[in-house]
Amino acid sequence: MRFRHPDGSTVHLAYCTNVHPAETLEGVRAQLRDHCEPVRRRLGRDRLGIGLWLARDAARALINDPAELRALRAELDGRGLEVVTLNGFPYEGFGADEVKYRVYRPDWTEPDRLAHTTDLARLLAALLPDDATEGSVSTLPLAWRTPYDGDPEAVRTARAALTTLARRLDALAELTGKSIRVGLEPEPGCTVETTADAIAPLTDVGHDRIGICVDTCHLATSFEDPGAALDALTAAGIRIVKSQLSAALHADRPHLPEVRAALAAFAEPRFLHQTRTSTAAGLRGTDDLDEAVAGGALPDSTPWRAHFHVPLHAPPAPPLSSTLPVLRDALARLVGGPAPLTRHLEVETYTWQALPAELRPRTRAQLADGIAAELTLVRDLLVDLGLKELP
Repeated sequence: MRFRHPDGSTVHLAYCTNVHPAETLEGVRAQLRDHCEPVRRRLGRDRLGIGLWLARDAARALINDPAELRALRAELDGRGLEVVTLNGFPYEGFGADEVKYRVYRPDWTEPDRLAHTTDLARLLAALLPDDATEGSVSTLPLAWRTPYDGDPEAVRTARAALTTLARRLDALAELTGKSIRVGLEPEPGCTVETTADAIAPLTDVGHDRIGICVDTCHLATSFEDPGAALDALTAAGIRIVKSQLSAALHADRPHLPEVRAALAAFAEPRFLHQTRTSTAAGLRGTDDLDEAVAGGALPDSTPWRAHFHVPLHAPPAPPLSSTLPVLRDALARLVGGPAPLTRHLEVETYTWQALPAELRPRTRAQLADGIAAELTLVRDLLVDLGLKELP
C-alpha cells in the first residue's frame, strides 16, 4: 500500500511475511498464493506491499539461480504484490516449534550474518518495483547481550562487518541504481536493547546506508518515550531505515492474581517474550514471560510490558491491554511532521499462532481477515495524519 505524504514523497506500508514462516523457495511461493494475495483481495487493493522474509536456504536458492529470481519477481507482479523491504532478522528456523534464543544466531560477529545480509540486499535490488529506487532490510541489533557485552573483540568484529556491509551497499547502488539500506532493530535483551543503545555503534560505523529499524513493540517494552527516542536519533544523524508497527502486551497491576493468570496464558514455548518494568531505580526485566509470572524476579508495583506482538486491532481483554497508544504516538512522529522520518512501514505481528488457543485464527481465511484488519487500522491512522492513500 502506498501513501502520498503532504511533502509529496511516497510512504510504503507492508505487512511482514514472517507470520507465514517458510524455509524454502517453494514455501515462499505458497505464502504469496495462500496468504498474501488473499489479504490483498480483502483490502480491495490492486497492489499490496509485503515485507518479505527470506530464510537462508530460500535466499541462497534465489542468489544461485537468476531464473528463479526473475520468476519470483514475475509472480509478485502477477499477484499484485510489491516488495520494498525485507525482514533480515531471523536467519532460519523461525517456524520451528521452539525459536527462543536461536533467533539471534548467527549474530554480527559471525561471517554468515554478513553473507546473508549481503544476499538479501542484492535480492531486494532485483525485487524492487520498477518505479522504486530505495529498499530497506532490518537486521538483528548486533547480538544477544551474552557473551557479546563486555567483549571488545566481539564489538570490533561486529562493527567491522557493518562497515564491510556499507561498502557492499555502496557498490550495489553503483551497479544497479538501487539504494538499499540496512537497519539495526533494537530489541530487549540484546546488546542494542533501546534506540539510545543504537546511537554509539551506528555513529562509529558512520555510514548513511546503515541505520536503525524502529519496532514500536520493542520501543514500548523498554518503556521508551517515542518522541524523545526519535528526536535523539534525528539529533544524532541516525537514519530511520524503516519502522515495524507492532504492539506489546501491557499489564497495569501485575501484583493481582487475576492479572498474573491472564499473563500466564501468553507464556508459550515458541518465542522469547522479554518482560520489563520501569522503576524509580531504572528498567528491570526478565528474558521470558514465564520467569516474570512465576514471581520474585520482577517488582510488581509498577506496570509490566512483555515482548509479545499482539494484533493491532484486537488488544487482549481486561485486565490486560496493548501498547497501541505508543504505536500511535510513534507513527505521528514518524510520518506526521513536515517530512517523513522514514518511508517504509511494516506491520509485524508474527505471533498469531502463539496467542492463547481461544484467540488464534483457526483457518487461513481467519488469519487473512486479521492481517487485513491490522492494515486497515494503520491505513486509517495514516489518513488521519494527512497522508493520502494511492491506488
